[in-house]
Amino acid sequence: MSAQQLTPPPIVPREKLDFGLDGDIPKFWLDNDPFKTRFFDAMSTLFPVGEKFFITCVRDFKDRITDPKVLQDIKDFTRQEAQHSMLHTQYNNRLKEQGVAVDAILEGQEKRLFGIIRKVFSREFTLGITSASEHITAIMADCFVERPEIFANADERIRALYVWHAMEEMEHKGVAYDVMQDIAQVGYRTRISSMLLVTLLFPYHVFRIMKHMLQVDGFSGWERTKIWAKGLWWLYKPGGIFMPMMGKYFSYLKPGFHPWQEPVVPSYEPWLKLLKETGNPVEAGNRLTADALARA
Repeated sequence: MSAQQLTPPPIVPREKLDFGLDGDIPKFWLDNDPFKTRFFDAMSTLFPVGEKFFITCVRDFKDRITDPKVLQDIKDFTRQEAQHSMLHTQYNNRLKEQGVAVDAILEGQEKRLFGIIRKVFSREFTLGITSASEHITAIMADCFVERPEIFANADERIRALYVWHAMEEMEHKGVAYDVMQDIAQVGYRTRISSMLLVTLLFPYHVFRIMKHMLQVDGFSGWERTKIWAKGLWWLYKPGGIFMPMMGKYFSYLKPGFHPWQEPVVPSYEPWLKLLKETGNPVEAGNRLTADALARA
């Protein structure tokens, strides 16, 4: 590990967590806002197949690895991603009950990732896609956790789910990257081109799924136009969701980049402490958000 890299925290698979996702969660659970809610809902539909793809792409190189630490990291990364997939499947079952075509979305993503991308591109390139996706989810997690105003008026159960997911993304954010660089020996051009592909495809599919969701919600064409105009401003305005993340996004393009040049977020240790104290991820998420809002 170079002098520029920080010591990462342990990767801790947290299993059998109950977020109460079977409960009576409002349809528009974030600020009672269709766009904001459906933005996160659409991302959730992509997670189960996406996590499966990430696990598969990292495991492609497992037979080349002899370092016990790296093998353990991959095992723990796999267990965390499997839990993310399982709990977002519970989340998505709610969406299915609302009329969202979740099964068709999953089938389409399975076909794209496994039927097309893994057949067209090299194993090195698909590992690059995995590493790029992990970087984007880690910095998004950083953004949502450290800006508590974003989830201030969210349903506490889904907020807690995203906080937990965020913390674990940060714990394992270097695993795919290390396998890509140290084991697969992926070059800079492949690393950057795979990131550019993810940068294009991720928002495209999120927005495509959101379009379907807002139609299912019964909004008229004019209503949807107003929802999109207001929502895209929320995402892309200065100081909005995406702009504060741009510095960390572009850091990936630096030749000497490594995920652990950036530490975990300041709220990581308080969240660990709250989860240990309460044994309840929803209560831990609530208290973390309340404490952060009180300091703001």
